[in-house]
Amino acid sequence: MQHTRPDRGRRTRRGVRPTLVTFVTRAGCHLCSEAEPVVQRLAGAAGVRYEVRDVDADPADRARWSDHVPVVLLDGEEHSYWYVDEAALRSALR
Repeated sequence: MQHTRPDRGRRTRRGVRPTLVTFVTRAGCHLCSEAEPVVQRLAGAAGVRYEVRDVDADPADRARWSDHVPVVLLDGEEHSYWYVDEAALRSALR
């Protein structure tokens, strides 16, 4: 799936492979529905733990990311939001 906005593509720690992918989502988010299977597949292929977090379940998450879902976090650090660039995420998970 091609999107126009590229991911930020940052690694969590220079040269260190992430150990956890967190997908921040919300019910009814169409961008989230499109991105979640891609993120889950890439995390699984890389052998990296994967979790889903509802942005509306925690006031701090809602304040930080409400207008940016879906958000992909690598070891708790923001990797991308709104769209997922499959190649950039795959690279970051290596």
